[in-house]
Amino acid sequence: MQVIRNFILFFFFLVPAALCAQEYVLQENISYVAADEPDAYRRGRCKLDVYYPKGAEGFPTVVWLHGGGLEGGSKHIPDELLEQGMAVVAVNYRLSPQARHPAYIVDAAEAVAWTFKHIAGYGGDASKIFVAGHSAGGYLALMVALDKSYLAACGVDADRLAGIAPLSGQTNTHYTIRKERGLDQRLPVVDGYAPLNRARVLPFPVLLVTGDRRLEMTARYEENAHLAAILRSLGNDRVTLYELQGFDHGTMLSPACRLVREFVRKECK
Repeated sequence: MQVIRNFILFFFFLVPAALCAQEYVLQENISYVAADEPDAYRRGRCKLDVYYPKGAEGFPTVVWLHGGGLEGGSKHIPDELLEQGMAVVAVNYRLSPQARHPAYIVDAAEAVAWTFKHIAGYGGDASKIFVAGHSAGGYLALMVALDKSYLAACGVDADRLAGIAPLSGQTNTHYTIRKERGLDQRLPVVDGYAPLNRARVLPFPVLLVTGDRRLEMTARYEENAHLAAILRSLGNDRVTLYELQGFDHGTMLSPACRLVREFVRKECK
């Protein structure tokens, strides 16, 4: 496990000139649920955007899950992941309180499964699919990857993932799930909806990133450090934890996304 206390890695701000010459295409609002889906909210909400390098072949893909506490937010592509020689699949999912757990986890898994089934049609390599997200999106990335039942229900083995990169995600049961149950959101719960409870031996690497523990949301760094320790105790030797000193829960996103793109490049060499 590696912890960065001083984030002075200026080279993450550099974009190789060769990547800038590539043309990119954005296809928006593609449904990832069946056309005959009976839930009108799910039909309207479960859309994704595909951003990819035009005419390229064999590129990696990052499925990006937005933040917002599972109660807000919308699909978007972080600037730091644009024009990086990879595809980004930006996902909307159902939100609380209009939907309750595990609806948003189910949606995230279905969007990842859609990517496995369709990315080759855009030129991407289905063996190079990574799942990443910020805050609530980081939580969803962890649940989809660690609890294999969600992707299995979509006909996909979670072990096919090339890697995951949750950014400031909760590893205990998410506070919105506690809220839905009428529990005190300040007190931790570790049950079947906690990534920590679903830790297992993984065939892919894990990148965990949080902001400064003094500036982050309560115990966010500590939760990620706990998950890193448990994963390593199970024999996972490709787990990296970064703490970005001086960055809070929101401002850590930009430098963290630079770490994500370097993570993807390293794993796809």
